[in-house]
Amino acid sequence: MKIVLWLMMPLFLFAVSIENGGVYVLEVKKDSIVKLGKKSIPLMKVKKRYVAFIPIDYKTKSKKICVNIINLNSKREVCVDVKKANYKKEYIKVHNSKVYPTKKVLDRIYKEYKEAKKIYKTVTKKQYWNEPFILPLHSKITSAYGNARMFNHTLKSFHTGTDFRARMKTPIKAINNGVVVIAKDRYYAGGSVVINHGKGLYSCYYHLSKILVKKGQKVKRGKIVGLSGKSGRVNGPHLHFTIELYNHAINPLEFIRKINSFFKH
Repeated sequence: MKIVLWLMMPLFLFAVSIENGGVYVLEVKKDSIVKLGKKSIPLMKVKKRYVAFIPIDYKTKSKKICVNIINLNSKREVCVDVKKANYKKEYIKVHNSKVYPTKKVLDRIYKEYKEAKKIYKTVTKKQYWNEPFILPLHSKITSAYGNARMFNHTLKSFHTGTDFRARMKTPIKAINNGVVVIAKDRYYAGGSVVINHGKGLYSCYYHLSKILVKKGQKVKRGKIVGLSGKSGRVNGPHLHFTIELYNHAINPLEFIRKINSFFKH
């Protein structure tokens, strides 16, 4: 059982411990500056409250994460213990070309990786959403966030998102308002849509059979952005759903649960 400390207001809480891949939530005053080391964390406005979401990287080796909260006449440090999560291993059979790409394909993969990382590092000042987040679809989860992925018995990655069961051509919804920053086919992710929700927050929808939006397009919460499929490195149709926060792929369902809790009170 996790212990919590109540600070500032009766609703929100600071977890004493959190697993790698999770998100640490701080509610602060409007004029606060929140710093993680030398990096400033943008504040998101949720209803009339101001919140800093601190991503705990999946690969972090730190046992404690501390942030400084700076106000006009005060400064205080708040820390959280990081626990190593007990993520599972998954064994997935795919075509060997998806495990051992050619030199030409590797160049493409690296180019797509650099493009995505540049986007995820971009923190726009505008926050595009002001409503609760929704799921991209309601379906059974077939693969949870954080699992080690063994493709053809070779460890290639950890699972950066959550997989939802989806038959071919199932409509996929935008989880909230934002601007499309990627809408194209990629080698591993297949048909891909990435939405910028502002303040360093991005949602990603992969393995689509059809993309129904364009780069630069503004989308509303619930907009159908594409149809599910089996493109990219997969062994069957499904939706891979990821949340990127300040260039960290975090547990998307945990993030949505925590951010939506502010709308319930």
